Amino acid sequence: MTPEEEFAEALRMRRKAAGLSLGGLSRLVNYSKSYLSRVENGSRLPTPALARECDTALHAEGELLGLLPDRPEAPERPERRRRGSPARETHETHETHETRETRARRIASGGAEFDQLIRRGDTRHLLGDMYEAGRLYLAAYRAAEGDDLARAHAVVRCARRWSDPGQVDRDLLARIDECLKSLAGREDLPAVELRLRLSAHRVKKLTMGVGDDTAVPGAEPGTSVDRARGVLRELRERLPAVGAETHCEVLTECRWALYDFAPAGELLALSAELRDVATRSRSMYFMGEALVALAIDQLRVGRVTAADATVRRHREHAAHRHSTLAHWQQGTLDALMNLWRGEFAAAEEWILGESRTIAETMEREQSVPADTVSQTCLGQAYWLRHEQGRMADLFGSPLMSGVRRRDYFPVWRAGLALALCETGRHEQAADQVLAFAADTGGFTRFPPSGWALPTAAVLAQTCAELAAKDVRLQELLPYVPPLRALLDAHPGELVLAGWPTVLLGPAARFSGLLAQVAGEPEAALGHLRRAVRLAQHSPAQMARLRLDEARARARSDSRAVRADARGLARTALGTAEELGMAAVARDCREFLLGAPTDA
Repeated sequence: MTPEEEFAEALRMRRKAAGLSLGGLSRLVNYSKSYLSRVENGSRLPTPALARECDTALHAEGELLGLLPDRPEAPERPERRRRGSPARETHETHETHETRETRARRIASGGAEFDQLIRRGDTRHLLGDMYEAGRLYLAAYRAAEGDDLARAHAVVRCARRWSDPGQVDRDLLARIDECLKSLAGREDLPAVELRLRLSAHRVKKLTMGVGDDTAVPGAEPGTSVDRARGVLRELRERLPAVGAETHCEVLTECRWALYDFAPAGELLALSAELRDVATRSRSMYFMGEALVALAIDQLRVGRVTAADATVRRHREHAAHRHSTLAHWQQGTLDALMNLWRGEFAAAEEWILGESRTIAETMEREQSVPADTVSQTCLGQAYWLRHEQGRMADLFGSPLMSGVRRRDYFPVWRAGLALALCETGRHEQAADQVLAFAADTGGFTRFPPSGWALPTAAVLAQTCAELAAKDVRLQELLPYVPPLRALLDAHPGELVLAGWPTVLLGPAARFSGLLAQVAGEPEAALGHLRRAVRLAQHSPAQMARLRLDEARARARSDSRAVRADARGLARTALGTAEELGMAAVARDCREFLLGAPTDA
């Protein structure tokens, strides 16, 4: 594909992503519709002036201009309509920034080919074609042979691509290590910044493995924690000399490297810092990273109202960004919030509609690591059917093969066990839990946070279901204490599955369920009271919590405590019927039929 053809395709895709017709774009850039049509079909060479106007109108941050080969700028064509451009003043400030960045890369690479490949890769990445972006970044890496700075710059771009969940990209790690070796000992600022960026990506990529078979020997995920904190320390020691984009990159990658091991409050501080630095840097890429990270961390610490505001801000960002991935991330965040609020019809419209279409398209076109998108879609579909009490629908659909196929990832092993429970396959569910325990040292080999928390939460709910049916309880009891210890360490947090996918509920709720399994109703009530404070604005969660509390009260030795059980179950029943939570409503009715009536 020639640069002109690449420009034509990028312009057409960006225009469509922005929801603009050729006429609409014509009005924004002051070029005729017929001229734009010829540019888009490749029969007319675009001018730098047109590229700049389209960059401004489509918020492309100079990427369309960067797709053009170097050549003297031609005089204005007669197709240009002479009238004021409303966005010209804003663009001039941004163009100065882009020109400096482009010039720096040209100097680093010793020629224009490197810059052209990086720009083309950036455009493909923005449009959601990560594999093609990776190919272009790798071509830039090869084109810069002999220039350590340029090669490191290309590898940083490669590292920004999404990786499949639970998998380590060993080829990328080898290139990162090669670049770090070539830059070792250099103290010039460009080398220092690239070394910081590469080190941050390295520690993040090492944490992608979630088991012995996917980890890098001698560099298991937990060993990256100290390395990540070391990179953060060096970053702070070198501020303010280090630029804002390097600051953002290190914060982004080190935060993810710490995700499974550091407290959620520590990560919230990092994501808030990232948002502030991204705002100063005026980088649309890092602003998107910052807003998603901030929403995740706010949700985990239970600040749902603040997270909702961050999600709204991301919606504005996605509208300006015109990125396929930003649009998909926004839809995922909206669905997460809809599920939390019990707005299941709105959630289903996205989860089983546009989200699935986007995932299938990306998978078919191999534009992104398909598992990243597919697992998120599957996770949201799974939780939707769980909340609706329609898990049998999941078993009857092709989605279930996705659950079984991904059991290398711990949360899906737990998810399969819960799905078996909810469809009446209790013996199979118990087998699944016990086999999982045997493979993980009785659930003692989990990290202290991150993916371990939703895994423990789903296992807790599974154990509670099995205990309620009196299925192999004595075999399960030895594995309850390690799950309780993990969940009890997060009493004020909400359990978030995925990056992000769904909110499972307060960690305290799952601690309460395990306390009931252990025969400790009073301890269970204490946990459930803490959970209510975190979930009081989620009707779906409150329905489950009130039923949980009713069950715990019914087992209390105190007559006064037992007296409130039926009223709580009736409240839960009303909410469950209103929201269409069929399984919860059924459980409430069963409880009311057998609950104690003593007052």
